[in-house]
Amino acid sequence: MPKNKLNFVFIVLLVFCSAISAQAKDIDLFVMAGQSNMMGYGGDASYYPADPEKLDDLIGFYWVAPGMSSSKGIWTHMQPQAGVFRKGHFGPEVSFARGLVRAGIRPYIFKYSLGSTSLAKNWLAPGQHGLYDDMVAELQKAILLQEKLGNKVKIRALIWIQGESDAETSEIATEYRNRLSKLLRNFREQVVKNPRLPIVLGLDEQHPWVKANPVVVEAQKKIAAVETCQTFTSMIGLQKADVSHLAPVGLVAHGQLVLEAYRKLSDKCI
Repeated sequence: MPKNKLNFVFIVLLVFCSAISAQAKDIDLFVMAGQSNMMGYGGDASYYPADPEKLDDLIGFYWVAPGMSSSKGIWTHMQPQAGVFRKGHFGPEVSFARGLVRAGIRPYIFKYSLGSTSLAKNWLAPGQHGLYDDMVAELQKAILLQEKLGNKVKIRALIWIQGESDAETSEIATEYRNRLSKLLRNFREQVVKNPRLPIVLGLDEQHPWVKANPVVVEAQKKIAAVETCQTFTSMIGLQKADVSHLAPVGLVAHGQLVLEAYRKLSDKCI
């Protein structure tokens, strides 16, 4: 090939690679997981919070509620999720993510949740082929989709809202701290490879089972107290739809509390 043609091909390739590089983004990914109050089982999307600022279009969203609904293996934008109510449901991810946008962050939310699920019976320990392993596999798929676009993904936090079902019996409840500690340690060390990843914990302290076996609340508080990059958020005082689930107003308020907790951790841990 003549030298001038080689130069032309080189220039074309250089321009093409530069265009791809210019389109690549740094992705701030937030993992939100747990059971019904993360899923939003009481979050009737008929009351989905208004979005006059059009913030939802700025929020990447990938979700799975196993056996119920999902974003069908693709990234989309923040929205209600199908499965519980006629117009769908939503959880604390909406106000949490919108608050991040207002703070100058363009968040991508990965949400994996299902009601009435315990660590003891459903999520299980890492390597036991439960919901936790399924979630990690799905998370890796979601990340790979972004990486194929040339984007660089950074997991910024894990928000874990779960524990009520592990309070069903005192026998299960007493093992909750050990089970949750192993799960969080695996997520930090083996999945994210960041021992200082911010982790926000929470559950409904007024759930009937939790009131009977408050050891699960104490477990989360003790885990949060171990080091500076974990914290516990309370649901006491938030509006509920029934004895087990936060109402839409309560879910919005909870998302705002989670956001505040994350921002305090991020100042110390990132």
